[in-house]
Amino acid sequence: MALIASIRRATCIRAMDLSPGELSLAISLVRLDVVARVAPHAPNVTPIAASAVFAGMVLRSRALAVAVPLSAMLASDLVFGAYDWRIMGVVYAALALPALLARWGRARPMLVLAPLVLSSSLLFYATTNFAVWAFSGMYAHDLYGLVLCYVAALPFLWNTVAGDALWTTLLFGCWWSAKFLLAPAPGGVLTAASRYSRLLSSIRHARA
Repeated sequence: MALIASIRRATCIRAMDLSPGELSLAISLVRLDVVARVAPHAPNVTPIAASAVFAGMVLRSRALAVAVPLSAMLASDLVFGAYDWRIMGVVYAALALPALLARWGRARPMLVLAPLVLSSSLLFYATTNFAVWAFSGMYAHDLYGLVLCYVAALPFLWNTVAGDALWTTLLFGCWWSAKFLLAPAPGGVLTAASRYSRLLSSIRHARA
């Protein structure tokens, strides 16, 4: 509910300075990412890449958008502990890059969202597993070892694609629903209020 409330605040402050609303939304995304990553979940099914794409498209600040996945990874890694810094660097970069790529699609989100999310999943798979092959010592440093590394990671790829698609659908579904329900309408205050009441009713229904 905190994320929905942040989305509501961000959509309602369009005519004013968006910094407080954007910061609140970014913090809510980081909290969601950390909780989802720390809680029990299927391997690679987390909202971090999806929230990076979401932040890149929705937040006006490029730095704030990139900070969302990086902050979430840093905070959750305080729980899990550090590992090889070279692999960590590749993982962090692979999760931050979608936030930058998403800014190119801000003008046509409906057209580029699905290809962007899929390419982000594939990029994560390609770069992080190359880092594992290169730095972990688990595989021989030859072509056979590289192929073996990628083949062994295929189940994680399916999870990554499915998880990114699921979380992207949830995040953008909430965002576009809030924009539709809370946007000012020609009917005036009463119409906007009725939309707000519809949103609260749907939230209460979902919690029941």
